[in-house]
Amino acid sequence: MHPMNFDERTLNGMGVLAAVVRSGSFAAAGKVLGISQSGVSRAISRLEQRVGVRLLERTSRSVTLTAEGRRLHEQILPLLAGLEEAAASIQSDGTEISGRLRVNADALFTQLLLGPRLREFLERYPRLTLELDTGARAKDLAGEGYDLAIRFGDPPESSMIARRLLETRVLTVASPAYLKRYGQPNSPEDLREGHVLIDYRDPESGQPFEWIFQRGRRQISIETRGRLIVNDVVTMHAACLSGYGIAQVLELGMEKHLRSGRLVELFPDWPEERFPLFALYPSRKHLPQRTRAFLEFVEQVASS
Repeated sequence: MHPMNFDERTLNGMGVLAAVVRSGSFAAAGKVLGISQSGVSRAISRLEQRVGVRLLERTSRSVTLTAEGRRLHEQILPLLAGLEEAAASIQSDGTEISGRLRVNADALFTQLLLGPRLREFLERYPRLTLELDTGARAKDLAGEGYDLAIRFGDPPESSMIARRLLETRVLTVASPAYLKRYGQPNSPEDLREGHVLIDYRDPESGQPFEWIFQRGRRQISIETRGRLIVNDVVTMHAACLSGYGIAQVLELGMEKHLRSGRLVELFPDWPEERFPLFALYPSRKHLPQRTRAFLEFVEQVASS
């Protein structure tokens, strides 16, 4: 990148770049900005000419940031957020929150806890649009246009800020049908032979999660060698409920199955293995008001 004159057109181009990343295409960005697709393309081309590098890779199906584009995007996000904050501060009471918020979230958390409370949040901020993506984990939050992520598991090392929202117990469970067929194991060591275990793939490492049991200072690790490896919780729950095998699940959302007897907790005397839920967001001195408001709301939901 080379030095450039910073003027209204440059600022406009940066806003257009942010809109393209956030919405995923020139056409979608044009709808958000109220300009034509060709207008978006021209603004990006002018910005690329001014910085002297290509910022976006364009194909017939997708638009992605180049390495240089990602660096610029990460730098302009806090600047644009600051401009939004300044504009908001001169409104009627300085607290009006508006715009579009994109969140990459864990589906289990949104289904069980967040979803039933979203009406409350959206009614509180009527000028805010929330885009909640519970699909694949975003590898690069800023590069893929997300403001915030909500994920189970310890966060990977990165420049992101990680805020712990809650911890839930890890339970080892089976259905009565499975236990009638294979017998009930008396201790975690019994799982090493003669039992069918369902593996869940860690989205960060790509490998199945290790089965760990903790009680005081004692820890037991079980190598599962499962013939069924899944990467979504709903399928794992369904296979376990059907009687196929034993699963390790989060206590969150399992209460009704345990109360009804459809699932049985196998080792209640090994209660100390826990799994955290984190909110992840870019490291900035000043978070946009909408991100801060959603983060505070999610913390309320997680603690209630």
